[in-house]
Amino acid sequence: MIARLLSAPLLIAVLAVAMGSGIDALVKGTAPGTGVMVLVAWRFLFGALIATAVFVGLRRKWPAPEVVRFHSLRSLLQVVSAILFFYALTQLALAETIIFGFTAALMVPFVARVVLGEQISPTAFVLTLVGFAGAAFAVSVTPDGAAGAHRVLGLAAVFASAMIYAVVLVLLRLRAVKEDATTIALFTNGVPALCLVPVLFGVAGPVEMTDLPVFALLGAMGYAVWYLMTLAYARARAQLLAPLEYTALVWAAVFGIVFFDEVPGWRVWAGAVLIVASCLGVAFENHFVTRREAGQPASDLPE
Repeated sequence: MIARLLSAPLLIAVLAVAMGSGIDALVKGTAPGTGVMVLVAWRFLFGALIATAVFVGLRRKWPAPEVVRFHSLRSLLQVVSAILFFYALTQLALAETIIFGFTAALMVPFVARVVLGEQISPTAFVLTLVGFAGAAFAVSVTPDGAAGAHRVLGLAAVFASAMIYAVVLVLLRLRAVKEDATTIALFTNGVPALCLVPVLFGVAGPVEMTDLPVFALLGAMGYAVWYLMTLAYARARAQLLAPLEYTALVWAAVFGIVFFDEVPGWRVWAGAVLIVASCLGVAFENHFVTRREAGQPASDLPE
């Protein structure tokens, strides 16, 4: 009975989303003490070690040079998105950061129009406007003083992260149908780790040895989320699983209240309803093309 439950794609997806929200909570609690750059560098290092072990263990072939160049560029953009997102977690409430991060899905059709030449349907355009109206409503109240300044920086970071991540998703669509998911995971973790080697040697500040277990846990959890979501999407239709990604809002709210005493105001939740409804509308209108073609979730990062 337990084995059957653990093999159910819906349960696997929910577990992965909960774990992803747990990663965000762990980052939020750890980053102020360790530094965002240090945390990101060590998280990707441990993720790269795991991804390399899996790649070698499965005896995957090293890709062609053009594939290496493509995934290296994509991974560079992804690490920038991750740094911005992790920084936003230190400036905003956990639930708020997750909510605004979802706007990446609203930006995908416009990025795909520029990069792939895909047409934007009138429905997708209207839904996108509704989603961003929800985001604007959610951020319409800004605290005064230092708290307000930190919030503005956090909002700028999370929206920049979402924009870059939308580009990452569109680039992933170009190659995901041709590449093995294990290879994609190797570059997703390995390239950022190599780029951040100077940080590993103390450029951004000293590393406390007591923090290494936390960094290792983040790397392992990040890879586990990717693996579980890939497994779930291989066993069920994207249309069924993709809406479950928005349960991250529930987990983020719970973790935020329990660990950080954060209770987002009603404007944030009202904006969240519009954002999530718009994202689902755009996704259904496009039949979840990105997720289906990728064979893995759109949320490949920034955890």
